[in-house]
Amino acid sequence: MAQIGYHCSHEQFSPTDLLAHVRAAETAGFACASASDHFHPWSERQGWSSFVWSWLGAAMERTRLPFRTVSAPGYRYHPAILAQAGATLSFMYPERLWMTLGTGQRLNEAITGVPWPQKAERNAQLKECVDIIRALWAGETVTHIGRVRVQEAKLYTRPTVAPLIIGAATTPETARWLGGWADALLTLGGGPVETLREIVEAYREGGGADKPVIVQCKLAWGPDEAALRADAFRQWGTNLIQGQAVWEIPTPRMFEEVTALLGPEDLDTSVRVSTDLGRHAAWLAEYAGIGVSELILHNVATNQAEFIDAFGAHVLPRLQG
Repeated sequence: MAQIGYHCSHEQFSPTDLLAHVRAAETAGFACASASDHFHPWSERQGWSSFVWSWLGAAMERTRLPFRTVSAPGYRYHPAILAQAGATLSFMYPERLWMTLGTGQRLNEAITGVPWPQKAERNAQLKECVDIIRALWAGETVTHIGRVRVQEAKLYTRPTVAPLIIGAATTPETARWLGGWADALLTLGGGPVETLREIVEAYREGGGADKPVIVQCKLAWGPDEAALRADAFRQWGTNLIQGQAVWEIPTPRMFEEVTALLGPEDLDTSVRVSTDLGRHAAWLAEYAGIGVSELILHNVATNQAEFIDAFGAHVLPRLQG
């Protein structure tokens, strides 16, 4: 049975509000949580972008939930620094942190002024960083000269059990590659279940057959359909872009420009929108039926308190029972 989690969107809400939301989610019965790691929001309308590693310390102290987050090593984060961040939190809160590592977006990672490479080069750099992080967690003194450079680095505060390293994928090709080395898979739900199944099956075929699969589900719920769609589109309309362009756009304002011709009716391509809690439960049950380990629910609308209460009372019991 899949565990049901709550997603903390640092692009959409202040860190103070997110702390209140995740505490309420725990009380409502959500079993885990995830948190985004961005330097910029996806749009000027969203308007937030707090530092997730500061926030995680507070959230893990104020709840007992396991947490997952997504970071891109090798650009604004040196892999040794990410290794130290994960090791410290895992020492303080044993076996409650899984770190998702991906190739990142220009929106966040190019702020340091480094060249933004092609996808194949970003993949190679990601794997190089993962190997460095794992070596540091194993207690090794690491010197590495490659796409990234490390000199005589050693972690002196390490957990007994290192975090799992989750690989992030939105295509079957990337998922198949991750199957050979990632401890788990994180991918997105919100569109057709067949699309999700292709990605999960590719990961399993690539070597991830017995490893956890986490699906972050994009959805929107509220009592009024028109108001819900308008709110969800205002918050998440810039995330409706398909294909490689998502990883190449450099600023929130340019995301708004690229999606200027889209409207609330376009949400259905990648967000499950409904006022019906039973319909949401059925959609999520479809995703769970693929055999995933965790479904992390991301309500892209602004009504987080109402969403947490409603799903805690009516949707989680159906999925868990």
